[in-house]
Amino acid sequence: MAESATLAMAAKAREYKANGIDVISLSLGEPDFKTPKHIQEGTKAAIDEEKYFAYPPVNGYLDLREAISVKFKRENGLDYAADQIVVSNGAKQSIANVMMALLNEGDEVIVFSPFWVSYTALIDLAGGKSVFIKGGIENDFKVTAAQLQSAITNRTKAIIYSSPCNPTGSVFTKEELESLALVLKANPNIVVIADEIYEHINYTGAHASMGAIEGMLDRTVTINGMAKGFAMTGWRVGYIGAPLWLAKACTKIQGQFTSANSSISQRGALTALTTDLTPTVEMSKEYLRRRDFVKELLDEIPGVKTNLPLGAFYFFPDVSDYFGKSDGDNVIKDASDLCIYILDNAQVSLVTGAAFGDPSCIRISYAASESDLRKAIGAIKVALAKLS
Repeated sequence: MAESATLAMAAKAREYKANGIDVISLSLGEPDFKTPKHIQEGTKAAIDEEKYFAYPPVNGYLDLREAISVKFKRENGLDYAADQIVVSNGAKQSIANVMMALLNEGDEVIVFSPFWVSYTALIDLAGGKSVFIKGGIENDFKVTAAQLQSAITNRTKAIIYSSPCNPTGSVFTKEELESLALVLKANPNIVVIADEIYEHINYTGAHASMGAIEGMLDRTVTINGMAKGFAMTGWRVGYIGAPLWLAKACTKIQGQFTSANSSISQRGALTALTTDLTPTVEMSKEYLRRRDFVKELLDEIPGVKTNLPLGAFYFFPDVSDYFGKSDGDNVIKDASDLCIYILDNAQVSLVTGAAFGDPSCIRISYAASESDLRKAIGAIKVALAKLS
């Protein structure tokens, strides 16, 4: 199994910092905000109650699952009952549970590319095979219904995608999901795995869920969690809404691997989901502001082609114009080489697009301060200007 490219690049940046080199990290998908104070306070109050120190139910406390059920209905139009919800140690474990519950050896999963780095590793771990369909920058990195139709075989067990998307920031509209659903309705044995972890960082004003489309709920697994929209990465709380048979299977698997998610983290999640969303809305507004000025800065760099991300906190520029160029000492063969070159010459850590299914691109996270972003992109511009 390959190491996660994002974690590997973050580790490399830490090595540089340990050696006294000041590196600006734009490689991890981690909010630079602190968990909102009211969530912290709600969690402290739960600790003081001294009721949450024992093992929780494997699939999560009932009141949390009920709150997630209400959230799904209110915000997404999804009617998952509490027993259809499984709370896990982050959305990554949620996806792993689903893959292990769903896949037999050789089953195929259609992966919309570019894709989050861990999808393929988790499919491999479960014995499945990834089948990629690629959305190019000219189509805002989004695949079409025709592409989906052409990729389906008698071995297709599932599809997986994220919207808003990591790494591209692209967002599927309701109409686009409906066109995909038409293909899926003609193939009723295919399970949809919809990763909506960036739901609250969406600049379109309208988040669309596949499971809310008529006829799709009973075959859609909706992945979500607390990490991105609530700045709760370290709390490790993810969850799914799923058909009951699949939720039960995921609970069995999780019961053998890790048992329940942390009791205290679950109390924090309950506070987040049942109180004021204003801090989440304000964080999203700040990400939008950063997106706009980062877009302006990237557009000033020759040979860097970007789309306009409508969600999440990433740019995924095409940098293939630099392939084959050299600074006299190093020849840039691909995006991986370019990331190392930028780390060495600009002291900025990024992630190669090859890890996300597109070797022509690099991923830039703008979950960083304005000063760091301006300094980092300025340094990247200077470094790239040395290549010819």
